[in-house]
Amino acid sequence: MKSFIVVAFLLYVIPINAQKIIALDNKGSEKWDWNEKETSVNAFNARLVYNVSHPTLTVFPADSAVANGTAIIICPGGAFQILSIESEGYEVAKWLNKKGVTAFVLKYRLAHSVTNDPVKELFAKQPNTEKFNEEIKPLVAFAITDGLNAITYVRKHAVDYNIAGNRIGIIGFSAGGTVAAGVAYTYSGESRPDFAAPIYPYVGSFAKSTVPADAPPLFTIAAADDQFGFDKHAIRLYEDWLGSKHVAELHIYAKGGHGFGMHKQNLPVDNWIEAFNEWLIQQGFEKK
Repeated sequence: MKSFIVVAFLLYVIPINAQKIIALDNKGSEKWDWNEKETSVNAFNARLVYNVSHPTLTVFPADSAVANGTAIIICPGGAFQILSIESEGYEVAKWLNKKGVTAFVLKYRLAHSVTNDPVKELFAKQPNTEKFNEEIKPLVAFAITDGLNAITYVRKHAVDYNIAGNRIGIIGFSAGGTVAAGVAYTYSGESRPDFAAPIYPYVGSFAKSTVPADAPPLFTIAAADDQFGFDKHAIRLYEDWLGSKHVAELHIYAKGGHGFGMHKQNLPVDNWIEAFNEWLIQQGFEKK
């Protein structure tokens, strides 16, 4: 996986709706000529992004009055076909901003949707089957590379965003959890995250080696009634980290299903992000 790491990161930065959009390197997919799109008319009734061919970071800076120097890359989920950009991206960023954390929402490279209904296309592929998980391996490799490049970019530009170069982490949901876990296993040098939080992650479709000797602290969460059984993946991650004598924390909620993100269900799982924030405090990542 280290061979996927590239050295060219910043192509351009432009302001959009008070956020900056940073284009990351798209080595290997230069010939992808489809345009990124967004829809809220779908089976999930949610704001989704699809057809990402050029990876980007959207910057959500913490208010200077509460900024504590910590930064986090946020990777929304969506089975590498779509991105649940609101519930698992922008809303997470805005919540963490209030705690002083500067956030960067990563749009990593996705499968090409040939219609305007990417969710229907995803269902037709029968996600989380053995065939599906094998077929998405090239996409997973691209997405993990995008995660590694995101960490490196933020670290190289830490001064520009008033953040500490040794307090840059990554969080991801479902497929985004695959990206976060892949980064935590395969980083090198400046792409090492200082903490990693795969949330209801799928840990597969990438070459999972042993836990690195200097592995970052890990925080993982899932629900016991996860429809895809990704709670088992979270448990395995926790066991890998604990077994290699690295810091890890695991939360398994009785109910919550898959893909809860920032959705409120009037269940204890609604408070997962408070638990994550408490963990950041305990690990010393929210000190001024």
